[in-house]
Amino acid sequence: MSTRTIAIIGGTGAMGRGLAERWARAGLDVVIGSRTADKASGVADAIRARVPEARVRGDANAVAAEAADVVVLSVPFAQHEAILAELRPALAGKVLVDLTAPLRPPRVDVVTLPPGGSAAVRAQEILGAGVHVVSAFQNVSARHLSHEDEIECDVLVTGDDDAACEIVIELARAAGLRAWRAGPLASSVAAESLAAVLIHINRRYKIAGAGVRITGGDDDG
Repeated sequence: MSTRTIAIIGGTGAMGRGLAERWARAGLDVVIGSRTADKASGVADAIRARVPEARVRGDANAVAAEAADVVVLSVPFAQHEAILAELRPALAGKVLVDLTAPLRPPRVDVVTLPPGGSAAVRAQEILGAGVHVVSAFQNVSARHLSHEDEIECDVLVTGDDDAACEIVIELARAAGLRAWRAGPLASSVAAESLAAVLIHINRRYKIAGAGVRITGGDDDG
């Protein structure tokens, strides 16, 4: 793994917490970010209780982002732009992995696209060319991340920088997932839209975390 430290902004939520524990189990250095350092530290303590060897700690969002080489953004869409603006100085020159899906309560099972087409494209606009935004993990259920078992779901990775996308593919593998390069950042609209589609499928067919698999290949894309 070419990265040293990963910060997860919103790491106290189910998705961020699940990824944090999986990456900690893989031996990566993880900083959980939250609006309050105490809340983030509490989640880090809980992970270490289950994974004694975990190199994981918690801190306030800006401090966590400053300390990391790769920053993962796992926050509700309603908070997306405000948090990006707040963290922009700490993200310069780094890779930002945007997990955001543009879900709008109460109809989170209906695709609703933001201005610009996707949350990740909007993130790149806000942060500027000095930050390498990569979109990934929107189609993975947080329910599955909380278990140690292999997850029968693939990750679609979109971005405009090849090296940044390869880092995210490595992170997906470290979390026990297959990952595929799925095009430029503009194509993130497809993965972000899938989140609402999968929620609809979960509700209609009573599935506990539907996912997607890429068939026809023997390995990652």
